[in-house]
Amino acid sequence: MRVLGIETSCDETGVALYDSEQGLLADTLYSQVALHAEFGGVVPELASRDHTRKLLPLIDQVLADAGLEKRDIDAIAYTAGPGLVGALMVGACTAHGMARALAVPILGVHHMEGHLLAPMLEPEAPEFPFVALLVSGGHTQLVDVRGLGDYRLLGESVDDAAGEAFDKVAKMLDLPYPGGPQVAALAEQGDSSRFHFPRPMTDRPGLDFSFSGLKTHTLTALRSLEQQAALDAQARADVARAFEDAVVDTLVIKCRRALEASGRQRLVVAGGVSANRRLRATLDQALAKRGARAYYPRGRFCTDNGAMIAYAGAQRLLAGERSDTPQPRPRWPLAELTPPQP
Repeated sequence: MRVLGIETSCDETGVALYDSEQGLLADTLYSQVALHAEFGGVVPELASRDHTRKLLPLIDQVLADAGLEKRDIDAIAYTAGPGLVGALMVGACTAHGMARALAVPILGVHHMEGHLLAPMLEPEAPEFPFVALLVSGGHTQLVDVRGLGDYRLLGESVDDAAGEAFDKVAKMLDLPYPGGPQVAALAEQGDSSRFHFPRPMTDRPGLDFSFSGLKTHTLTALRSLEQQAALDAQARADVARAFEDAVVDTLVIKCRRALEASGRQRLVVAGGVSANRRLRATLDQALAKRGARAYYPRGRFCTDNGAMIAYAGAQRLLAGERSDTPQPRPRWPLAELTPPQP
């Protein structure tokens, strides 16, 4: 089955073509970073308009790259949520229009299930069951994954997601949008011994996260340095390093606890923050000590992309699942998902 995947949940337009027998045939991604940079964040109306302009040309590009025609598409998968309602509607309406014209089945995919399954696109894909850390700008969750759609939420952020905290700290440091990669790059120049920030909610049992207090602690440290006239370039880098170390250590501690509680030996890490090099290195080292292993998507599949939607959609479409009408769901808890229902 050749599945066209469409991702338009936020500020990236992703399209891919996945073949259930041959694997990923082609994928492309258009980022709206430059469009939203001057505003310091995503403007929903602008995002929707840009998806409208870019989506059809990207579909044509993917088909050309794969050497195929529209008539060669067997099914279509698109992001139905969660995300920005206008952006989701662009993808949903385009997908359903194409599906009707081509008389092929269609399915709306949960955005976070796409992220969760993204490492399945790698040569060394994880096998079920495993624990998943979904860590992005909008989500920080630990999930026990027993099979496709068989998910049990172990813990999540009670306030800011990790990626959201990175973006807010980037603004405190006067770094450009998107902030996460900018903070990580600045942290590379920082001295890890100068500041020690708290590792929130690690001094108590449980698998929930909280990054709001860490964000406030970072702001307090920056203001203190300003008052001392000591907020130079090196101090900014040192603060960025202290913040990144605190986030990474917190995530690693909770992941280790989740594996111990579930008895799993495999950890999938997905979402935009999963591209963070310090997180990967620290996790790999911590898991190796207990004979466990972490699996990650390749760099370009960490952020939103069409390949993960095409893959996730293909797994459910092959089981006979379908969507009849476009039903974008801006808020859609992952826990509501169930195994494929033909």
